[in-house]
Amino acid sequence: MAALVAGGTVDVPDFPKPGIVFKDLMPFFGDGPTFRKVIDGIVAHYGAGSFDVVAGVEARGFVMAAAVAYATGTGVVPVRKAGKLPRPAFSASYGLEYGEATLEVSEGAFVPGQRVLVVDDVLATGGTAGATMDLVERAGGVVAGFTVLMELGFLDGRERLSPRKVHALLTV
Repeated sequence: MAALVAGGTVDVPDFPKPGIVFKDLMPFFGDGPTFRKVIDGIVAHYGAGSFDVVAGVEARGFVMAAAVAYATGTGVVPVRKAGKLPRPAFSASYGLEYGEATLEVSEGAFVPGQRVLVVDDVLATGGTAGATMDLVERAGGVVAGFTVLMELGFLDGRERLSPRKVHALLTV
């Protein structure tokens, strides 16, 4: 799985600001057979019956969440940037490696006790992941797992999320 993700990733220097090397996963998403293998691998890792719904983090996490949800016959819930949801929402602000952000999830997005698989594209400092898992729990869900395509190990996001487990297909 790691080789599949690595093969579809392009490094973009100085984006979104100087000194940051952005990991562009769009070539990976555009390769249908590779994308399918990775989604099937995520489903196999957790087992189709181990979660009730998939939460995807804006924006590339939406792509993965929808695919995993489709493959397992479950629903998908978007975790959005602030101000994008039309109904009342829970919000969480957090630090990024290059700034700050706020995420939201709709109130009532989860049935109390619903098992939620959280998916995103990249784990960096852990701010986005931690905020998302907190939002899932505040909205009544139970985090059944957290998976990413790529973990930037040098930013120590996994350690910041401890004791929660992280499933990363590729760690760089």
